Amino acid sequence: MIDAAVVSVFFSASVLLALSPGPDNLFVIAESARNGWRAGFLVTLGLCSGLVFHTLAVAFGLAALIRESAMLFFLLKVAGAGYLLLLAWKAFSSGDAPHSVPIGVLSPVKLYRRGIVMNLSNPKVSLFFLAFLPQFADPRRGPLVPQFLLLGLLFIVAAFGAFTLFSLVAGHAGSLFWQSPRAQRIINRMSALVFLGLALKLLISVP
Repeated sequence: MIDAAVVSVFFSASVLLALSPGPDNLFVIAESARNGWRAGFLVTLGLCSGLVFHTLAVAFGLAALIRESAMLFFLLKVAGAGYLLLLAWKAFSSGDAPHSVPIGVLSPVKLYRRGIVMNLSNPKVSLFFLAFLPQFADPRRGPLVPQFLLLGLLFIVAAFGAFTLFSLVAGHAGSLFWQSPRAQRIINRMSALVFLGLALKLLISVP
């Protein structure tokens, strides 16, 4: 099994990566600011559920297939960008309506699904796992699949903690503005810009 010192280094690196600016935590912050910390927490659960798939993909070789298939990579990133553009339009078009997205209105299932779709439609996550996890696995310590699964679980725990923190901070900060229609418009327009930026970043990404 993996050495305890390697586990410690990997988990520390995972925490730092989860805290650094990236598509997933920006998505959590935008949703939390618009819909409250509970919404951000549900999105976090969805994102972490998506990470389970990416862990399995690396462990059983699916991520390598994505890396080698230019068409599959292209189709996945177009689908992901399209979803983000849809969210950007929804956020922008709701900006002129007072109290258009009050905290707690969106379905928990819908919010959870948003997190899953956001994560699974980004092929860069699988490629990141494919590059990151093997650096901490050692075939001399046994089969690689259990090691990849353990490393993936540790990364998910780190991401869950970081994203939950972001959802709490952004959710409570956003709730202070909901009594002002003008502040609502600002939050919704900023969220739309975040979603738009994430979509463009995904579209121009390369394997």
